[in-house]
This record gives sequence, structure tokens and C-alpha cells, in this order.
Amino acid sequence: MKMKRLLLLLVVSLFAAAILVGCAEDDTEDTTNNDNQTEDVETNDDSDGADSELEGTITMAGSTSVQPLSEELATVFMDKYPDVRLEVSGGGSGSGITAAQENTADFGAVSREIREDETGINTYTIAIDGIAIIVHPDNAISDIALEDVQKIFSGEITNWSEVGGADEAIVIVSREEGSGTRGAFDDIVLGDAALVDTAIIQNSSGAARESVSSEPNAIGYVSTGSLTDNVKALAVDGIEPTVEDIVSGAYTVARPFNYVANENESLSEVAQAFLDFVLSEEGQKVVEQQGFVPVK
Repeated sequence: MKMKRLLLLLVVSLFAAAILVGCAEDDTEDTTNNDNQTEDVETNDDSDGADSELEGTITMAGSTSVQPLSEELATVFMDKYPDVRLEVSGGGSGSGITAAQENTADFGAVSREIREDETGINTYTIAIDGIAIIVHPDNAISDIALEDVQKIFSGEITNWSEVGGADEAIVIVSREEGSGTRGAFDDIVLGDAALVDTAIIQNSSGAARESVSSEPNAIGYVSTGSLTDNVKALAVDGIEPTVEDIVSGAYTVARPFNYVANENESLSEVAQAFLDFVLSEEGQKVVEQQGFVPVK
């Protein structure tokens, strides 16, 4: 009888020990699984926060024609990266070239072709822009020959009646030397001819546009992206300055919008990220929304 009781106690003890061992193994597995889950969560958090770590300041100077587009691109980029600051200023395409050559800005903005003697820079074309020939909205003229535009700005044609308009003296409004718009206009329209010395000179696209809008007999030129309802854009040789006709090349008074940077200095991480954004599908949509022609 005693032997049976001893055997029964031995069986019960072994069974209880087995249960305790099993529980301990389960606890170990649970702890291991929990540890693994914690590591996975931490890894995912690091990955998700990578973009938000982009920070720094980007400086840009140059063309006042490119400036409004740059400011809009900067606004969208800074919305994506709140710790990034873009400082955009004007000064003209010539100053944009100088800023890049002297490395006083991350990017120079240039609204014309880069000349052969403008060395020491890398060039990135971000958009194509048409140059609109503008008059006062009350001007009866709606179409003009490119040859006549040249003759007007060089002083050969001085009265609107010579091109089918009213018998009124033509008031010429132009941009300052060093302006990318002026440089492109000189190359495309004037060629070897010189701007008439009676032209009113304005130092920005906005000032040129406002000068034409306030003078019924004025004629000037601005970027198509700077057009507003207070001036009228003329068709040139029957072709209006629309995006479609600029893209096709039918409208010939057009030029590139460029960013330039010092060729001997690598772009900072944040500057490179901004350039990548500008040339991305998202950035090029901004270009198109602002009335310019995307390059991609």
C-alpha cells in the first residue's frame, strides 16, 4: 500500500515539473517575440522620419523673370520640408551668373542662353519661357510681324499707323542691360540692330508691364509667365505665345529658364534635393501651372 502511494506521488511530481518547464518555455518565446516586435517598430520609425530630417538654407539670386517661378517652387518645397529655408532674390541674369561663378549663392537664375564666355558654372534648364510682345489693351493691333517688332525697337518705325494702328507715336518700353529678358529679346528680335535711345528702361518684368499698361501707345515685352489682364500680348507672324506653340517652336520669341551653380563646388544635400524636386514630375507640374513650358 505504501509502495503504491510512493509511486503515485512520484508520477504527480513528474507531471507538475513538466507543466512548469512548458510554461517557462512559453514565457521565453513570448518575451523573444515581444523583443522582436519592438525592434521592428523602432526600425520603421527611423525609416518614416528620414525625409523630415532634411534641413538647411538654399540661396538663389538672378533673373527677375525666373524669380516668381522660383518663389512658387520654393513654397511647395518648403511645405514638404518645413526645416528648409529658400532665400530667393532678383538682380538680373548677369548677377545670377556672377553669384554662381563666385559661389556667393547656391544657384544663380538666368533667363536666357548661357554665353560661351560665361564659364565656371554648371547649367540646369528648368523651363522654357516665351517672351510676349505687349501693348495696352486698347491698342487696335493684335498681330505684328517679327520684322516690324525689330524696326520699332530699333527706331526705324515710330508711328502705329505704319503697322496698321492709329496715327500715334510709339512709346517703347524695354528692360535694363543685364536682364535675361533683355538679352534674349536682343538676340532673338534685334539681332545686330541697337535699341533706340529714346526707349523707357525698366528694371523688372513687373515694372515693364505696368509701364505699358499705363500708356495707351506703349509697346514692350515680358515673360509669358508675367502676363496679366492689364496688357495685351500680340501674336507674332500670326502665332500667339501659347504653351502649345512655344513647345512646338511655332512661336519663335522664346528662351530657356536656367539655374546655374559653381562647377567646382558640389551642391549641398539640401540644394541637390531642391534641384531634384524642380526637375521631378511634381516640380514640373508647378512649372506648367505657372504658365511656363516644362522641360520633362
